[in-house]
Amino acid sequence: MDGRRRQSGFSRAYQLTDETPVYVISVAAQLSGLHPQTLRQYDRLGLVSPDRTAGRGRRYSARDIELLRTVQQLSQEEGINLAGIKRIIELENQVAALQSRVAELSAAVEGAAATMQQREAAVHASYRRDLVPYQDVQQASALVVWRPKRSSEQ
Repeated sequence: MDGRRRQSGFSRAYQLTDETPVYVISVAAQLSGLHPQTLRQYDRLGLVSPDRTAGRGRRYSARDIELLRTVQQLSQEEGINLAGIKRIIELENQVAALQSRVAELSAAVEGAAATMQQREAAVHASYRRDLVPYQDVQQASALVVWRPKRSSEQ
């Protein structure tokens, strides 16, 4: 049983995602089709910022490699300079953050609307059933009381 705990803990500790920094610069260069010096230059310019090890070595994630490929495509095929690419990346990150915020706010609004509907239903359920709301009374069935004017008011 102890071995199973260690094994399950081990697999959770090393679960890889697209953002897990696992590739050294030489492997990242091969995967992206760029020279390692180009990756260093992109890091200095802030285009792609890989994680760092304790010894300050760069570690790239799958997302970083995809970003490197995008930078290369924008530079080589679209003819955009590195300053323009940096601005594009910043704007794409800003759009992604805003879309995430919109999704959060939409979920909050939906939750608030559901809560409001529940509270409204509770209020309606608490109404006394022997009372008739004024707005439901039809005008044809309304009773008008006429009182003659008193002689002192004339």
